[in-house]
Amino acid sequence: MSQTPLLIGMHVSGAKLQAALVDTSGNVSERVETEISPQNMIEQAAGVARGLVAKSGNVSALGFAIPGLVNRQTDVVMISPAVPSTIREGLHAELIRATGLRVEIENDANAAAYGEFKVGAGQGSRDIFYMMIGNGIGGAIILDGKLWTGSSGFAGEVGHITIDTEGIECVCGNTGCLETVASAPSIVRRARERLHRDATSSLSRLGLNKDFTADDVAHEANEGDDFALMMIERTGKYIGTGVASVINLLNIERIILGGGVMDAGQLILNPIIQEAKRRAFQPCFEATQIVAGKLGRDAITIGAAMLAHDAGSN
Repeated sequence: MSQTPLLIGMHVSGAKLQAALVDTSGNVSERVETEISPQNMIEQAAGVARGLVAKSGNVSALGFAIPGLVNRQTDVVMISPAVPSTIREGLHAELIRATGLRVEIENDANAAAYGEFKVGAGQGSRDIFYMMIGNGIGGAIILDGKLWTGSSGFAGEVGHITIDTEGIECVCGNTGCLETVASAPSIVRRARERLHRDATSSLSRLGLNKDFTADDVAHEANEGDDFALMMIERTGKYIGTGVASVINLLNIERIILGGGVMDAGQLILNPIIQEAKRRAFQPCFEATQIVAGKLGRDAITIGAAMLAHDAGSN
């Protein structure tokens, strides 16, 4: 049993719940991943929390991260594909009741940004912009060491910057958002469209796999597949265009890129940097570092846990 206070970080996305037991330095001692039913989210999350408490004996707080919009002033989930509308308003209070712990609810990109800032690629900086590129594209802003979430908690929605005014419709109702061309599902859609219309692309190994994913595109790119390399490079250019807008707007010290799409490593990071350099106001670009995150798949759970800890210290 631990003598020092530990924290629980949780992340709900789709039908999965990821949880971690984290110390105040960001070290993970236990990880849990399980299927979760949205209708029984509170009870299942509480069950996982109780299991982690039993292993450690000394948990001080729980950070709960979700995709969507969270009003930090009221602790109400405004919009989230992972949380049923019937429990959004009462989620915070019900998690406290079910777990017996102090609970902080946060947007997943904000949580990941905080984790990277505290113990990852953001260490040593005071101001960062974090972009999480996965099934969606989220962003988060940390200014002078604190999350800046805007007037109602929704700041950082970089995925809905318009990249192509004549592009496809986004889930937000706009057309041509960054999320429509650079999120993981969008990479797969664009790859399929290209495979269907370009005969030369049939040489790609992706064409042999009807159910390929963005992870497969990244894997084949790393294996040297020319078509996959092209798709990753073009995705990087789209992201770089969005990054340039952030650089011009915020003149931020460091931009950190995370999420599953960044598993492609330098193959996607390099075109992001080159496109940002081409499009950004040069004095702003030269003052900004663009780096990949260091925490990988643990970023959200570590960040949620550390947010919960630091919120209790304020």
